[in-house]
Amino acid sequence: MRLGVIYPQQKAGADVLLCGLAARLEADGLRLAGTVQSNPARADGGRCDMDLRVLGGGPGIRISQSLGPGSRGCRLDLSALEGAVEEVRARMTPDTDLVIINKFGKHEAEGRGFRPLIADALALGLPVLTAANALNRFAFDSFAADLAETVPADPDRLQAWIDGVLGDQRIAV
Repeated sequence: MRLGVIYPQQKAGADVLLCGLAARLEADGLRLAGTVQSNPARADGGRCDMDLRVLGGGPGIRISQSLGPGSRGCRLDLSALEGAVEEVRARMTPDTDLVIINKFGKHEAEGRGFRPLIADALALGLPVLTAANALNRFAFDSFAADLAETVPADPDRLQAWIDGVLGDQRIAV
């Protein structure tokens, strides 16, 4: 059972890093499940949108909602996030090489979102890689107990962790 976590220093640092990593691993022929996030700028100058790409051939899902320029409320679309969880669950099999979850965020810190799926993946013996920011680090550490390995937010170090986790299971292409 392997659980890797990156603690990025920059706000969207994990998103860019995990998107690039997933693209490389898919090109290498690895069977991935999970999500990666991109944050496209909005034409109206408002806060960026939040889009998930479900790995393993799944759909793109917008998980942000536009609440208007004066809004200060949460812009996460919880229904869309839960839909993404179910899309990942449908694609996660015992043959999955690696599960990437874009973020252990506030929703996961509260026990929802991808948190149960992470536990299910680990119970199946699948390695999981995720990211947590400073606000959710305590909740992640409490959830993971001593199972998590901190992986530096660096492409080469992430690849080395994945190579170590997969060992001989890595698909030769």
